[in-house]
Amino acid sequence: MKITGYEATIVNLPEDDPLANTEARGGALRPVVILRLRTDSGVEGIGVTFYGAALTGSLHLAVEGLAALTVGEDPLRIENILAKLHGGVGDSCGPGGIFMLALSAIDIALWDIKGKALDQPLWKLLGGHRDRVATYASGSLRRNLTDDQAQRAAQILVQKGFREMKTQMALPGDPTPADEIRRMRVVREAIGPDIKLMCDINQRWRPEQAIDIGSRVEDIGLFWLEDVTTADDYQGLARVTAALKTPVAGGEYLYGIAPFRQMIEARSVDIVMIDIARVGGVTSWMKVAGMAEAFNLPVVSHVMPEILVHVVAACPNGLTVEYMPWMLKLYEETPAIEDGEIVLPDKPGLGLKFDEKAVAAFKA
Repeated sequence: MKITGYEATIVNLPEDDPLANTEARGGALRPVVILRLRTDSGVEGIGVTFYGAALTGSLHLAVEGLAALTVGEDPLRIENILAKLHGGVGDSCGPGGIFMLALSAIDIALWDIKGKALDQPLWKLLGGHRDRVATYASGSLRRNLTDDQAQRAAQILVQKGFREMKTQMALPGDPTPADEIRRMRVVREAIGPDIKLMCDINQRWRPEQAIDIGSRVEDIGLFWLEDVTTADDYQGLARVTAALKTPVAGGEYLYGIAPFRQMIEARSVDIVMIDIARVGGVTSWMKVAGMAEAFNLPVVSHVMPEILVHVVAACPNGLTVEYMPWMLKLYEETPAIEDGEIVLPDKPGLGLKFDEKAVAAFKA
């Protein structure tokens, strides 16, 4: 089997919240680059990447440039292709940024091809540790909501059967610690004591703020505090992690494999969060998961649950999948949720097919 061609397309997906229907930014769009990688056997693999923002056009060109280098290669020799792309491009332009984002789309598509060629779903190819994975609702309990809006949204998520969900602190404006703590209590009161509640800070606190406010909300029983300070401040993160009883999660902002070594060896986090677009695709995601397992640390996903459910299910230290429905509109069908868990698909590869009507409607 050989790769014979490719097609990369920019689509602008609406920024909405289908989980709790909270108010989104009016008319805001999220640009995404989708990839189709074709072979001489008729098998086609699909990939997705984003984070290009105003540089999405450049990301699109980068995906096309890397895809062109795969033509003529055997798609089942994934590490061989990745070595070619790193050697031919990555060594010149660096290990992060747009190169890594573009590489991820290629890698995801290659694994989709491999699964289809071998007639196996990706999660089984990668290890198949479990066939159902816990998931948490994300993106609904945003920091810009009022307390009443956050409370109603949280209750809707519980009614929909979610047993885990994530909210945010680092509220807009100039909030006091009391303001932050009040919001957390409002959400906890809305969902009761048994729902697992995570909280994302999105790198907006200094380490001393994270220790101060984090210690004041420990009685609320958070499942984790996420990205409490600058992602590459490994020592600052380690200070926070050592000071708090609440587990600290982080890693979504890291590019490639090497930074995870620094983060894990510094004991910066209790839970390793891996973003598939930034880390370099399925191949690198699983390598970081193995690294974390060696340190007795669980791993969790970041966005794209329709793809990430495969990798979290595959590894023994996979903890839960972030159910962030940013890209669900791209596909004809995505994995079902039952009793707060995502059920792994039996279809080969990713088990996903682009919804051509949606692609046409959202095409840039």
